[in-house]
Amino acid sequence: MVNSSQIPYFILTAYLDMGYLNLLVNELYGSAGLFPFLLLQIPSDSHTISRSMCFLQIYCIYTYVNVEFCSLAVMSYDRYLAICCPLHYKARLTSNKVALLIALVWLCSFIEFLITLCLNLRLKLCGKVMERLYCQNYYVTKLACSDTTVNNIYGLFGTFLTVFVPLIPILFSYTKILRVCVGGSKETRQKAVSTCSPHIASLINFSFGCCFEIFQSRFNMSGVPRIVRIVLSLYFLMIQPLFNPIIYGLRLSKIRQMCRNVVVCNK
Repeated sequence: MVNSSQIPYFILTAYLDMGYLNLLVNELYGSAGLFPFLLLQIPSDSHTISRSMCFLQIYCIYTYVNVEFCSLAVMSYDRYLAICCPLHYKARLTSNKVALLIALVWLCSFIEFLITLCLNLRLKLCGKVMERLYCQNYYVTKLACSDTTVNNIYGLFGTFLTVFVPLIPILFSYTKILRVCVGGSKETRQKAVSTCSPHIASLINFSFGCCFEIFQSRFNMSGVPRIVRIVLSLYFLMIQPLFNPIIYGLRLSKIRQMCRNVVVCNK
């Protein structure tokens, strides 16, 4: 822990460039799991998907969600080190450690949902109709006429790994940051807000889309207009890739200046 006077005005953390690139690659990966197939289905009168393609789509979308949430968790720890321990930042989070963390996030996500994929492949599906724009693991198990006990248990375990495990570093990091802000000066709070606001905005945006999709899958949402349910079901796959480049890009002085020039020219 250091005094607020030791916190630099603008912190260029080691995770920034690699972290943003990681989010970009993951969002391209998640979008590729849905939109190419969706575009092929829109002009078609028969909206069907093969069993293998359905399972592949589940794998892509679920690994995308897990990588995104885990990456945001690592970025929260990066913010904690940058604000609370700036003098020790480079020693604690080197470029090699950042690359290792990113590799672990992807590897663990692929392994976690590879198990889900293997469990799905053993299911005997009797139902054929899934009233969704894309395949979901929960609805696949509902179509099965074989025993899904193992799938349901591992599904709960996977939800715990995907949601609650990343929440630990997020809550830890922002609790420490909040303590520094409360005990610091106004300038300290402004610096912390400048450093953390893009990450918090991205985290809230992504969490909102995922939470709505979970609620829509588990509870009766018939009271919500159908078009609203369709748009919100695609929210975390559609808005997050559009939102992140804007929110993180505005941190760069050149992009901010270009935006000012556009506004001035329009006037």
